[in-house]
Order: sequence, then structure tokens, then C-alpha cells
Amino acid sequence: MADSFDIAIVGAGIVGLAHALAASRLGLRVVVVDRDAQANGASIRNFGFVTVTGQEAGPVWQRARRSRDVWAEIAPRAGIAIEQTGLMMVAQRPEAAAVLAAFLDTDMGDGCEWLEREAVAARIAPMAPAALTGALFSSVDLRVDSRTAVPALAAWLAREHGVEFRFGVAVHAVEAKRIETSAGMVHAAAIVVCSGDDLATLFPEELAAAAVTRCKLQMLRLASPGFRLPATVMSDLSLVRYLGYAALPEAAALCARLDAEQPDHLAHGIHLIVAQNADGSLIVGDSHDYAATPDPFASAQVERLILDEFAQVFGAVPPVVDRWTGTYASAAGHSLVAAPAEGVRLVVVTSGTGASTSFALAEEVIGDLTGRTLGVSA
Repeated sequence: MADSFDIAIVGAGIVGLAHALAASRLGLRVVVVDRDAQANGASIRNFGFVTVTGQEAGPVWQRARRSRDVWAEIAPRAGIAIEQTGLMMVAQRPEAAAVLAAFLDTDMGDGCEWLEREAVAARIAPMAPAALTGALFSSVDLRVDSRTAVPALAAWLAREHGVEFRFGVAVHAVEAKRIETSAGMVHAAAIVVCSGDDLATLFPEELAAAAVTRCKLQMLRLASPGFRLPATVMSDLSLVRYLGYAALPEAAALCARLDAEQPDHLAHGIHLIVAQNADGSLIVGDSHDYAATPDPFASAQVERLILDEFAQVFGAVPPVVDRWTGTYASAAGHSLVAAPAEGVRLVVVTSGTGASTSFALAEEVIGDLTGRTLGVSA
């Protein structure tokens, strides 16, 4: 095995893989080092939902648009199925409908349309609770199954782009042009550290200075409900979490009503995302609780609150098939990009949007490191 590369990447989650793709597209020799045998963290414990609609206006939304295009381009080449296309943002309250009407008037409303209650019910049977006022439908979002998509992406990068992966190898230290690992030294002209929510091993001072902590989430898989969703579904609670909506003046009235009606949901950062797998089962979540070291236990109360919101939209709740928790690095802003040493970048997505924005962020970072502009085609 060669031990000298153009780019070395620490971490084989979606952020690390995005950087491997960006570097390999420039024809660079790339190695990815990860302490686990395969990706096992936040990258595979989420929805795999590449969310464009509702991302914060400006650079974050633009990154999401670009990343969505990269997913659409590489997925068929890498054997990754696009499980769903689009987003159905259900408005349960008139205040939510007002937020979505304001959103449609922004530049970010491109590719979106408003559907009246009857049109929503026609697309998502047997949904149509009495409180439903309508929905925003976006055609620009897409979803993959992260449990299979992330390893498939790594395999494709190795097979088609010559990226070398060293799994089961711990990284002890990083400095300019060299990485000290449990399997020896790796040399590279440039190094990108994408270590996720490991806040203690590499560059803890930079992470502490950026006030990076951890966010714990709870997720569920429900049995097939017997119908197909036309797109991933969200509800009113999402409108106060996603800044593309929440930053609009019209969101204030919705926030006030949710504070009065669903204080426990808000206290646990719960909002509804429902995605559907090829077998019909539903991936449902999630919650957000913050701590430097979150406990590993799934809360029955939080699960009840998530399923309560599910029932408000869909009515009957199918049986729970699987439960799990995950953690990701969290801080104010979209991401932390730091230069702790010459030719070294520390890159942490701190907004829970790794699947949605990493490809574009990686192009920016690799472009900055190499002084080269990346093309669009692989």
C-alpha cells in the first residue's frame, strides 16, 4: 500500500466521502482513514433525506441545491437508488399556511407549489385530518436510504475513482503533511479531518472554541402502512426548525401557537419527518436534545411525542419495527471549517445537514486547498 497521497481524509462518513469525491474528480490520489469497519455514525442513522426546501437562505440553500444535483448525478453510477423525490410540507394550521405562502414568494420557492386540502388528500391516502389546510409540494428534494447509500458510495469511489480506504485504523494525531495512525504514518500534501462528533481526539481546542457540542436524536421505523407516499412528508413543527421558513416574519405567529399547543414537542426539538423505504416501511423522527455527552437511552416519552405528531397527520400509527438513537456535532451556523495547521482543514457540519449539503461544502474546501476549480461531471 502506498503511504503518500495528494489528499488524506480522516473519516468515512458522508462529509469525508464528499471530500473524497471532490478530490478524486481533480485526478488526485486520495486515501480515507476511519477507525470503524464501516460508517456507523450520524451518516447512516438519519433519513437520507437530501433537503433543499427550507434550508437557510443564502449559502446553505445554495449548497443544498448543488449537493442535490451531485446526488442525482452520481446515484445511478454508484448503484444508489433514489427512494423518493420531492417534499410534501403539510400545513396543519392557518399560521403554517401563511408561512408557506410567504416562502413561495421568495426565490427559494422555485420548484414548489401550493396544494389545497383535497389535492393533498388525493396524493396521500388515507391522510386528510380535519385540521389539514393544505401543503407545499417541492419537486427539488430527494431521498436515498442512508444505510445502503453511504457504503455504496464508498465502494464506488474505491472501484471507479481509485480512492483507497483504510477501515479499522485509528488516527492519533494530524499535523502538516502527515497523519499518525494505529497502522503507521500516512503522508499527504493536504489533509481534511472530517471526524464528526468526536470532540476530543483531533483538534479539541478548535472544536471547543467554536462551542461544538452533540445533538442526540431518536428515530423509528414503522411497518408499511399499506399505501405509498408520493414524497417525504413534514409538518408544522418543521417550519420552526428549518431557517428557510423560521426566519420569515410570518413564522412568529406559528411559533406562538406551537408554544401554547405543543410545548413538550418543542422542548425536545421534535418535528416530523416521514420517509418511505422500498419495502413500504416508514422512517419516522425525530427529536433534538443537546449535551456534551448525551445519554445513550431512547426515551419512551420522546417516542410518544413523535408518534403523537405522526398520528396528527396520518391518523393510525403502524407498529414500531425498529428504534435507534444517533448523535451529531452541533453548533451555531451550518459548519465549522478551520485550518489548524498548514495544508490541514478541519471540517464539521454542525447543523445536521450532512447528507443535504456536504458535496457542495467539500467542493469549496478542496478548491481552497488545491487552488483548483472543480467541474460538474465525475
